[in-house]
Parts: sequence; C-alpha cells; structure tokens
Amino acid sequence: MTDAAGDHSAGVIARWTARAVPATPQERAAALWSFAYFFMLLAGYYVLRPLRDQMGIAGGVRNLPWLFTATFLTLLVAQPLYGALVAKLPRSRFIPIVYHFFVVNLLLFWILLTLGIAPKLVAQVFYVWVSVFSLFAVAVFWSFMADLFTADQGKRLFGFIGAGGTAGALLGPVITIGLSVPVGPVNLLLAAIVLLEAAVFCVYRLERAAIPHQAQHAEPQARIGGGAFEALTDLVRSPYLLGIAAWITLQSFCATILYLLQAHLVASGVHGAGAQTVLFASQDFVVNSLTLATQLVATGQVLKRFGTGATAAALPAIYLVGFLVIFFVPTLAVVIILQVLQRWLHFALAAPARQVFYTVLGRAEKYKAKNLIDVVIYRGSDALYSWVFDSLQALSLKLGSIALVACPVAAIWFVVSALLGRAQEKRAKQNAAQAAAE
Repeated sequence: MTDAAGDHSAGVIARWTARAVPATPQERAAALWSFAYFFMLLAGYYVLRPLRDQMGIAGGVRNLPWLFTATFLTLLVAQPLYGALVAKLPRSRFIPIVYHFFVVNLLLFWILLTLGIAPKLVAQVFYVWVSVFSLFAVAVFWSFMADLFTADQGKRLFGFIGAGGTAGALLGPVITIGLSVPVGPVNLLLAAIVLLEAAVFCVYRLERAAIPHQAQHAEPQARIGGGAFEALTDLVRSPYLLGIAAWITLQSFCATILYLLQAHLVASGVHGAGAQTVLFASQDFVVNSLTLATQLVATGQVLKRFGTGATAAALPAIYLVGFLVIFFVPTLAVVIILQVLQRWLHFALAAPARQVFYTVLGRAEKYKAKNLIDVVIYRGSDALYSWVFDSLQALSLKLGSIALVACPVAAIWFVVSALLGRAQEKRAKQNAAQAAAE
C-alpha cells in the first residue's frame, strides 16, 4: 500500500512537472537545476534586501543619491575585472568564483557588524554592496541561462525558471521576519552565506545536466576570450544592444523615482527600524506570492502568444497609469500598491521577456555586453536619476508632481519595448534559418 501510494505520488509529480515545464526530458532536467539555482540565489538576496533598505533609511533618505552614486562607481571598477575573468576562464570556473567572492564579502560584513566596528560606515558600505551583489549575481545567472537555452526554449522555460527565483524570494522574507528578532539581524548574513553556497552546488549540477542537450551551444570548458573592455565596443556598434540599454535606463528612471517616493513616505509615515523592516519584507512576500503564481501558470503562455515586445510593454504601461494616480493621490498606500503591481509585472512578465532578448546574441555579448547593460548601465542610471529626483525636489516640486514628470518617460519606454520585440523576433528567425542551413 505504501509503495503504491508512493508510486501514485511520483506519478502525480511527474505529470504536474510535465505540464509546468513543456520540454523534453533533457531540457526539463536542465530547467529543474536552473530552478533550484535561482531559488537558492534569490532566497539569499531576499534575506539581505530588507536589511539593506532599512540601513539606507537609517542613514537618512537625503543620503540615498550618494549611495546610488557609490554603487555606480563601484561597478565601474568591477565591470572590467569581471570582463577579464570571463575572457580568461571557462564558464564552469568563473561562475563559481563570482559567488565564492560574494560569500567571502558576507563573512567580512558579519565579523565587522558582530564586533561593532564603525557600524554607521559599515551599514553604508553594506547598502552599496547589496546593491552591487543583487545585479551582479542575477546578471551572471541570466547570462548562463541565455547561453544554455535558445530563444524558443527561453519562451517555454524562462517563466518556470524564473518561478524558482520567486519561490526563493518568498523564502527570504520569511527567514528575515522569523529570525531577525530571535537571532538578530546580523546573524542573518550567515543564512545568506549558506544559501549562496547551495546555489554554487546547483551550478555544478546544472553544468552536468546541460551538456547532453547542448550540442548547439559551446562546451562549458571553452573560454569565451576577448578583452576586458570588449563589452563597450560591442554595445556602441550594435543598435540592438543599444535598444536593450535604452530599455534598461528607462526602466531605471521609473523604478528609481518610485523607490525614492516610497522611501520619503516611509521615512515620514512609518517610525522605527523594526516596523520599516517588516513593511519591506511583507511587501516582498506579497509581490513574490503573486509572481510565483503567475510564472507557474501564465508566463510561458503569455510570451508564446503575445511575444516579447508586448509582454515587456506591460511594465511601462502599469507605470504610466500608476504615476498618473500618484499625481492625484500622493499617499503611501497608493505608492505601495504601485510598487507591488510593478514589481509583480516586472518579475512575472517583463523580466523573462527581457532575458529572451539576449538569447539571440553571441556568447561574448551574453556574458560581457549583457553584464555591462544589466549591471553598470542599470546602476549608473539609478545614480543619475536619484540626483534628478533630488533636483526636482530642489525646484520645490511635490512628490505628486515628480510622479507626473515620469509619465512621458514611461510612454517612451512602452514604445521601445514594442520595437525591441520586433527586432528580437527577426533575429530569432535569422538564427533559426542559419542553424537549419548548417
């Protein structure tokens, strides 16, 4: 009876997996390890995210533009170092090295915070570090995915793979909410370390699972080659990459304006570090619950039916409507609702669509130019637009009026999404035709 029940359960799981992951058995194995990899990675990040946001507010919301600028300057130094690492080492080596480096950093933060050494300075550095880590770690993950899967596979599988990250992002806030008081916020860094090392284990397993169905892709032990600054020349020579960069910087403008609107309203309306941390963690939990449900049942179907352009355009559309509402009703409740809606659509629809944009590129562009766009240009835009927000306040604009200023940017971003979708579909057809000819 027990064996029969076990066989029945295994059969149910197998049938559910087959429906959730429309793929061959080999593709499914790679997708499941990718799911686990992203789960561990984002669980670790979301343990750290509420701590970062609370430290940013504790340091004074007027200092946030300086922290954004420090993040950008740090990335300017890190990007060519990463480019050199990618050029010299095969994928199977440089990806684990990146994550082990972050683990060592977390250990140093834990020691400094535990010993109470320069707590204010360490908190500011930690804010910058988490901002760098969040983009670098996720950009490396999606570069790996774009290298493993074709555009067609990406449309079918990236929603499910993204759900792994969302499930991990649900676990992270639960860990933070449940353990921040009993063990103390500082000791949560140790939980993040364990999760990052688990992600590295998944990287090794994914390499093994990916090799059998990877005939059309490069051997993981093969070096990508090129130079440390190759990404910059690739970017300026490619209208397609410039279009993706425009998409990213327009997204950054809208996201930065909304983030700073929320930071100012939380600082004035929610008092106490504990209450602020719980608010941010609770927001993360709601966003990730909505995202996970969408990714498991709808993302793949939406991408296949409407294409990358229309799917990506859903995000600027919600921003445009949301900023108009904030202009008329500039309250914390409205801002939180928009923050939840935009992050939900971002993770559930726009982000998978944007990652498919990269699947039609060459390997060097997937790891180098993609990282330059998703990390350096993104955080550089954050820094620039945080000063734009500061300047608009200096002109005596109220928060509602600042939201109105962002509306035309959201409209331009909507148009860019549609144009990029057309360009991606054209490249995908050309790549498929070339592969068939070979």
